[in-house]
Parts: sequence; structure tokens; C-alpha cells
Amino acid sequence: MSGAFSRAPAFWWRKGLSWQSLLLAIPGLIYGRITGQRMKAAPSGKSAIPVICVGNFVLGGAGKTPFSIALARALEAQGLRPGFLLRGYGGREKGPLLVDLDRHSASDVGDEALLLAEVAPTVVSADRVAGARFAASLADPAAIDILLMDDGFQNPALCKDLSLVLVDAATGLGNGLCFPAGPLRAPLRQQIVHADALVLVGEGTAADEVVHQAARRGLPLYHARIEARPEAGLTDRPVLAFAGIGRPEKFFASLESCGCTLACKVAFPDHHAFSEAETEKLLLEAEREDWQLVTTAKDMARLRTATGEIHRWLSARTKVLPVEMVIDQQARLLGQINEMRRLRVFRQAPSAGSSSGDPA
Repeated sequence: MSGAFSRAPAFWWRKGLSWQSLLLAIPGLIYGRITGQRMKAAPSGKSAIPVICVGNFVLGGAGKTPFSIALARALEAQGLRPGFLLRGYGGREKGPLLVDLDRHSASDVGDEALLLAEVAPTVVSADRVAGARFAASLADPAAIDILLMDDGFQNPALCKDLSLVLVDAATGLGNGLCFPAGPLRAPLRQQIVHADALVLVGEGTAADEVVHQAARRGLPLYHARIEARPEAGLTDRPVLAFAGIGRPEKFFASLESCGCTLACKVAFPDHHAFSEAETEKLLLEAEREDWQLVTTAKDMARLRTATGEIHRWLSARTKVLPVEMVIDQQARLLGQINEMRRLRVFRQAPSAGSSSGDPA
């Protein structure tokens, strides 16, 4: 059993050139040049409240959403009122709008928006400048005084007060080429100049060159890791694991590290909308073999808000593997954020010699 394939190709993550990357090298050079030039553009708008961008250098998942959730909880513990801003990939709504868990589905606002909205007020907006203005205008109880933008590092429209770039330590920048020849959104040298800090996620040496480049620029380096929190009974019988995320293999590895016996692994494209036929096949195969179905929180967000009766059956039969991002140097990161907020207040304050009266 296998899902449809439109995920990041395997050759992206192999060091060195392959025939596929050579074939796509020229389109990659063009795409990278366009994105790199776009990132140089001056912002077209600034938010009334501080904006922290949580992004990455490559296409695909690096843990931006769980990191954003962990950071929001840490800021909330400091007495701040964080909120989220994202495009709402996979949803039909353009916004700006405040996500309502009682009214919106994944097809409306995307699966990531539903997960974020469980933690803090979440604004979906295709236009990030308009979304930031909308977020700043929200009154109690949804008032926001610091905005976490999930993704959008390469989008110059909204002025960012702090850009945190996540890099997966196990995969790094893959083959180091730009899309479609590789996973990079633009050449590293053109992206890293816009970063304010690097967050290394997980273990491995694949990102050593990125860490070296960040150190040369004097960027703060933080470490984070994703920890699985398995539900009780998840290891009692073999599991049929399915996932439609950026890197399903990370999910499968997490299950194995928790002691699960993976009888079957089914990978779908990122943000995949499960068809009734796919849903029925998963249910029938698990029932025939007496396997426990298990998926990710993002996939469950899509299943629970899907309209089909069979999707509800699948969600009722499926367990979720909850994960949590742990930021090792959290206190130091919060210190950098607090310094950013102080500098922002200082820059916005009127100069000592200014006067509000008319000139003589």
C-alpha cells in the first residue's frame, strides 16, 4: 500500500550531484536568483506590534509549527499575549481572519492554522501586511501584543523584527541546490544575511556548513529537539502508520523510537486531502490485519474537519502521536526577544530634542 507521490524527491537530500539535479540545475539557478533578488526588496508594511518570523532555508518541514507553539507558550509564561500569523496553506480562505475552531475546517484555513489556534489567537491572511494589521487591531480576549509568523522568511512584504531560521541537523540543506534541483529556496549566501538567529533542530552533522556560515556572521545559535509523547496503549499491537507531512519518514522514526512495531508505513504528500477511497483502504487494511492506526496531529486536524462520514470513522479509529518541541537555550532566546522589544520601543520613541508644537 502506498500513497500518491508529490513529496520532496529523495535526490534532494543526497550530498553531491545526481543526474536529476544536473537535469534541473538551470531551472534551479533561475528560481534561486529570482527568490534571492525578491528577498532584497524593501518591506511594504510594518506591524504595530513586534513580528518574529519562524522560517527555514529549504522547502519542506523543519518543525516550524511545533517550534512556534513552544515559543508562544514560553512568551505567554512571561506575561505576553502571543498570536500567530500564517498564510493558511491548503485552505481556501484568503483572510485576513481570526481562526475559529468551532467554525473553520482544514479546507478553510489549512491544518497548521487549526493546530496553532488551539494555543493562541491565529490569523490567516494571504497578504501578510494586511494580516499583521488585522492582528494588531484585535481586542480582548483575542488581543495580541507579539506576533509569531509561521513561515514567510523569503517574503519581504512585512517588516520582521526578528527572523529565526530552523535547520534540520539530520538533513541540512540537502544537496545544496535550489528548487527544483534541490530543496533550497534561494542560495544560502543570499538568505543568511536576512537571518537574526539559527535554530538547529535534532541531531546530526548535515547542517555543519550552515552552522559555520552562521558563526562567521555572528548569529546566535540555538538547539531544539522534537520529543514524542505517545498515548497509552500505542505499543500494545503492531501499527499502520500514515502521514501527509513534509517528511513522513521523521514521523515513522519517532514511532519506532517510542517502541512501536511498524507493520505498515503509508506516506502521502504534505497537507494531503484524504480521498474516500484512500480512507476506506486504510480502515480495511488495519481491520483485516488487526493493526492500530496512528497518524500525526496535522493529519488528524484534516481528518476531523473533513465532511465525509468515512473520514470520521477513520479519525475515531486512529491514535495521534503528539510531539513537543523543546528549546534547549530557551532563556537565552527569550533574552534576545526581550532585547528586540526594547530596541523597538527605543526606536519608536520621539527624539529628546523633538517638539510637538509648531515651529516658531
